[in-house]
Amino acid sequence: MKITGRNIKRRLYGLRNLGSNIKRARYFRGHGVHSPFVYAIVRQVFMCSTFLGERRDFYDALIAIGSPKRRARELQNLMEHCHYDSFGIDSATDRFEQYDIIVATINIEASQLNNLAKAASQAGKTLCIMKPSFDGERDRACKKIVAEHCCTSIDNRGYLLLFNNHLPKQKFRL
Repeated sequence: MKITGRNIKRRLYGLRNLGSNIKRARYFRGHGVHSPFVYAIVRQVFMCSTFLGERRDFYDALIAIGSPKRRARELQNLMEHCHYDSFGIDSATDRFEQYDIIVATINIEASQLNNLAKAASQAGKTLCIMKPSFDGERDRACKKIVAEHCCTSIDNRGYLLLFNNHLPKQKFRL
């Protein structure tokens, strides 16, 4: 006798990402993060539902290009938390010196991301790659960048942050 409706394979299809979700669950609310720098970012930036400072220029620029409000608020708070003064969105690599944080939106092709990451590393600036898992090519490019990156990287599914500071190589997937 055949059981009608959805078979067991289709019912369990949602569990295919369970391993990834369990790995990331340890970072919920900052637990399991053994870096004071990253812990402070998780607690004071990602978990903050209000703005940290009075500035809204970065937030307004991100909203203007179509970024979700929550992600824009988080990046504005990151800018305040790290005491950054200037930002660039989809900037040319020769102008990295004048910015503290550079944002690479979905308009930047996956093939160009590696060059941006190298330029940001040489300039000692923070790079933010929006939608790192948008498609397969972009996902592979971002994973390659994280593997080659010499400092701290944080992937929180909405954007990938590559810090070029004095900290040792650390990878976090929140």
